[in-house]
Amino acid sequence: MNLLDDPRFSKALELFNSGAWYEAHDAFEELWHEQVDPNRRLLQGILQIAVAHVHLERGNTRGATILLGEGIGRLKPSLPSALGLDLQALHTASSDRLNALQNDGNPDDDPPPKLIHTNDAVGS
Repeated sequence: MNLLDDPRFSKALELFNSGAWYEAHDAFEELWHEQVDPNRRLLQGILQIAVAHVHLERGNTRGATILLGEGIGRLKPSLPSALGLDLQALHTASSDRLNALQNDGNPDDDPPPKLIHTNDAVGS
């Protein structure tokens, strides 16, 4: 089945966008195991960004910093978009939070990352 047609993909997006980071990680991980590159690498990056936010919720800023950096790095080959998603927006939001962590700021001063459909991003 095409990843975009898989109802588990839609559910994973919904969980990510609602800030259910742990659940989003689990949902994306299930899909990640079934993929080959480049989708596998991209999903791993999204997974790492979700897990970074689990670490933030638990006060583990070091773990969050490491995983945000790794996740951002895995997004780069797929920029600006893939799988119908605006990855540039995800990259920017995640990078803003990473910069805050690296500079002793509060990552919550920046909005959490979202996985926006590219057609939803048009005109916004």
